[in-house]
Amino acid sequence: MTSTPVARPDEVRRHNRTTLLRLLHVGGPCTRAALATELGLNRSTIKTLVDSLAEAGVVEERVPRPGRGAGRPSLLVLPQPQAAVVLAVDVQVEHVAIALVGLGGQILGRNSWNLRGRSSEPDEVITHVIESAGMLAADLDVKAVGVGVSVPGVVRRSDGLVHQAPNLRWTDVALGERLRSVLRIPVLVGNDAELGAVAEHLRGVAKGASDAVYISADVGVGGGVIADGSSLRGATGYVGEIGHMVVNPQGRDCYCGSRGCWETEVGEAGLRRALGLPEVTPRGAVIVELRELGRDPAAAMERLGEFAEWLTLGLVNVVNLLGPQLVILGELFTALPEVVIDHVTEQVHRRSMVSRAVGGTRIATSALGADVKLLGAAEVAFEGVLDTV
Repeated sequence: MTSTPVARPDEVRRHNRTTLLRLLHVGGPCTRAALATELGLNRSTIKTLVDSLAEAGVVEERVPRPGRGAGRPSLLVLPQPQAAVVLAVDVQVEHVAIALVGLGGQILGRNSWNLRGRSSEPDEVITHVIESAGMLAADLDVKAVGVGVSVPGVVRRSDGLVHQAPNLRWTDVALGERLRSVLRIPVLVGNDAELGAVAEHLRGVAKGASDAVYISADVGVGGGVIADGSSLRGATGYVGEIGHMVVNPQGRDCYCGSRGCWETEVGEAGLRRALGLPEVTPRGAVIVELRELGRDPAAAMERLGEFAEWLTLGLVNVVNLLGPQLVILGELFTALPEVVIDHVTEQVHRRSMVSRAVGGTRIATSALGADVKLLGAAEVAFEGVLDTV
């Protein structure tokens, strides 16, 4: 008979400590009683853990704001943002944003800059990220203990190699290794849509959903998948290139070498065509046009009817393949008129066998705004940090 390994007391304490910290980091302030219930631990264990974390300056306990209830209110346990800080980097096609994010998900400070010409080359981006992060950390008097980076491309998760980011014209860029060699702290690099899905699952509209798909529309279209509560990453991290599903074999050539990819119909260029705007129209003007259309539902469907059909076609494929409870539309899709979203939702419910089987896959727009990928980058950095705090 083989014996079952028994965890040592220090391992159990470390596990409980990390689990409690993760709960506070994602869920926010909580009473000791609620922590005990949520974690399934007795109150004396929770007291020991909280007292230890408070003594280390990782959490604090505070009386909540006065309410109407009678009696003495229970103290809230709050994470201390500066007890653990990570650097989040969001590399997009036209600009880069960085933020220092504290325990609990609070953005302590940020910076961003536009990419033009040579400034989008890997060497320039890496140098600027390192210099800007250093200045931001000095201004805030904090030190990052981990880095998360979002990139619009195919990323090897094990070492942060950007195999290809066509819209940036990057090929085989050792982004993770290069940042790690200079910053001397752990660096995790992920596909931007994958990290958007992580942010939505932990802090957005997909919180509590075990199966969800996040779909972002920028210059291209990408997808991130949450399956059974975890991020689906595929072989070596390559997954989520749903923008390259072929939906129109007679359609436009795509930079990936195929023709009629979904993103050629519903990406930024496709949206401009649908609106009848010139190719050089800046993104801000596209968003303004969409907001204006939102005031006239009939005009919105007249101008965006064909676009809505292409969006529906791709979503039907996604839902039939992955069977999510929820699909979150991000970035440019969040500006689509409500009537278009409602129409697409109704069509997906009607035309997707899986959606009908699960009682109707919910389709929602992201509420995290421009910070969604920064928050996702921060969360993957925190994955390896919480058990060391």
